[in-house]
Amino acid sequence: MANGVSSEVASKVLERMRSSLPTPPQFSDKLEERAYLKFRLAQALRIFAKRGYDEGVAGHITVRDPIRPNCFWVNPLAFHFKLIQPSDLLLVDAEGNILEESGPYRVLNLAAFMIHSRIHEARPDVICAAHSHSLYGKVFAALGIPVDMISQDSCAYYNDLAIYTQYRGVVQDEEEGTAIAKALGSYKAAILQNHGLLVATDSVEASIYFYITLEKVCQAQLMADAAAAARNVSTVKIPDNQAAETAKIVGALRTGWLAGSMEFKLLESEEGVSFKYEPSQ
Repeated sequence: MANGVSSEVASKVLERMRSSLPTPPQFSDKLEERAYLKFRLAQALRIFAKRGYDEGVAGHITVRDPIRPNCFWVNPLAFHFKLIQPSDLLLVDAEGNILEESGPYRVLNLAAFMIHSRIHEARPDVICAAHSHSLYGKVFAALGIPVDMISQDSCAYYNDLAIYTQYRGVVQDEEEGTAIAKALGSYKAAILQNHGLLVATDSVEASIYFYITLEKVCQAQLMADAAAAARNVSTVKIPDNQAAETAKIVGALRTGWLAGSMEFKLLESEEGVSFKYEPSQ
């Protein structure tokens, strides 16, 4: 009976928790939604910079435009992540044209276009895609293997992580971008062998959160594998059934949005700037 009572109490607490959680914003005005997504994208790039995910001209995050769904916003080439503001972003169409709504610094990263245009075309559900050459991601990517289910956080990628093994240098053609999009498939994340990490989800917040978490998962596995090897033992893996159940919670896109929102709230507190819609922008 004690277990029954505990289960009932837990269910009530869970229901109250779910009803109290914040939800993603909804917009009736597409111009306001566009302004919000641009604001979030610029914030996302600054969050990446704060975490050291910038690497020279490499790395890019894109957001699908709500007014022109076949177009996306992206950071310009050779513009430091720390400096990016919404007005600096480029609006790019499926042919690589920079449209009139774009900012003054109009230099498009070819690799960003080739990768992200193929992903946004193949995955209508993807609002935001993020790719960078973060340290532990690119170290782990040199192994060409998936992450092991050695922690609760790893389970976010259980049966939801692609491995792209056809590295052919800097992405400069459609064929490579198409191959990456095909390897990603319906998953939310991919490890690009000898390259880095890629995450694509239905919100800026979720993409940023799952990128940060995947980077940490790679770091944790590198450390765990080294520690295990030093002790001549193997890491303990979470059984498939438990990993699958855990993934339903920690790997859910709603979880990603909620956890990712915390990163943006922190940035807003640090910078003293939050989203405010100005109809004239």
